[in-house]
Amino acid sequence: MPDPILQVKNLKTCFYLMEGVVPAVEDVSFDLYPRETLGLVGESGSGKSVTALSILRLVQDPPGKIVGGHVFFEGRDILTLPEKEVRKIRGNRISMIFQEPMTSLNPVLTIGDQVAEGIILHEGIRKSEGMEKAVEMLKKVEIPDAGRRMREYPHQLSGGMRQRVMIAIALAMRPDILIADEPTTALDVTIQAQILDLIATLKESLGMAVLLITHNLGIIAEVADRVVVMTEGKVVETADVYTLFERPQHPYTKRLLAACPRLGEPQRWGRKNRCSLK
Repeated sequence: MPDPILQVKNLKTCFYLMEGVVPAVEDVSFDLYPRETLGLVGESGSGKSVTALSILRLVQDPPGKIVGGHVFFEGRDILTLPEKEVRKIRGNRISMIFQEPMTSLNPVLTIGDQVAEGIILHEGIRKSEGMEKAVEMLKKVEIPDAGRRMREYPHQLSGGMRQRVMIAIALAMRPDILIADEPTTALDVTIQAQILDLIATLKESLGMAVLLITHNLGIIAEVADRVVVMTEGKVVETADVYTLFERPQHPYTKRLLAACPRLGEPQRWGRKNRCSLK
């Protein structure tokens, strides 16, 4: 096995509310390897998204605060770096696709401005050059008539198109790691499949690792290499995808798999008989 490209060790994040301290992530540890797709699964509120935001130090403070643990990337602990150094990593070496593209995209800026922004910032190039590269990225994520779409605003695009724009923004700097937080939320199954295929294709062409956050076990069965299962802010099981679906060990994992609806007679888990959520 190669060395992990990302190591999360004993991560702990809390939210300080009027009602008291709420531990959202408790002692979470996992490794992500080069070119791997690691699935992070669990029910809503299990701490998946907060884990991802903590990795990039994007937890809003207050009320949230990372209170313990380490996140090692290329031998450096992201949690101890100055903010200036973190900005060089965030969006450049490690990028993230957020859950809802309509709320993540700025409604008063054109698509072109939003895709080009990170390119101009990280590469230090002129706006005209950034715009040219933005058009190339929109073409890479298979948005038709990219030149025209550059001048449009988020509300003028469909949900699937907006998600492709988010992918273009995340991959503009050819990151080493892509964190995809529920990248197919609110999309119909046909568009879901297209987005997942696009991420898989770009992963191979760019040679990046993917941390895929979802509660959809059908997606995990389809694309993940290994799986980390979370509940109540804790990791309860880690296994390769075949082992997890065929021989789950933790009671929560077993309940999670049992809750997945199937069509027809119960079938064995695995890539040949996938969960029908997808």
